[in-house]
Amino acid sequence: MPAALLLADPEPETRLLLEQLLPRDGFELVPASARFDLVLAGGVDAVDRFAEQAPVIVLGGSQADPVDRIYALRHGADDYVSRPFDYQELVERIRAVLRRVQPRAGEVIVAPPVRIDTHTREVRIEGRPVRLAQKEYELLIALAREPERVLTKAELLHDVWGFRVAARTRTLDSHASRLRRKLRAAGASVSLVENVWGVGYRLLPLLPEV
Repeated sequence: MPAALLLADPEPETRLLLEQLLPRDGFELVPASARFDLVLAGGVDAVDRFAEQAPVIVLGGSQADPVDRIYALRHGADDYVSRPFDYQELVERIRAVLRRVQPRAGEVIVAPPVRIDTHTREVRIEGRPVRLAQKEYELLIALAREPERVLTKAELLHDVWGFRVAARTRTLDSHASRLRRKLRAAGASVSLVENVWGVGYRLLPLLPEV
């Protein structure tokens, strides 16, 4: 099945180009009313609208600076590409994001009280559902696959956000904070997402008493 893309960019020249080329590279362009695997957004407003439904790549303006990119990533964007962009590079960035978010078929991850069904993208805390934004969900999966191990910030920024080099950003910290609050609000009796100062984060599952 081809990946379904939502093109949420109002800029006419960019839309025309992508509408012509993306289907040739095996992508299906769909409307917002359909199911989609990734969003190509014309600005951060679309991130706020779609980040809980699918990963978002922002196509930023030619005058964008690091502050714009950091703002977009902090609000849930999965990648940021400034215009003018190289079309083939954009295609590879789309494929890279889709690889990162592709679940392992039929995998269920359990780190009590957290249970994640990657097929349905359902997260539960002691049976109660939790609604997470895309990056919060990916961060939880990364932590839950290796509970109690401290994952460094560099590891998480690489595995969840695709950062290729170390970067000074509060993106990870802000997402971890929101994830922690949502898990507590869903009924977690303790703070499951622990910040190991100066190193990174780990998930502390509730082990059964013996």
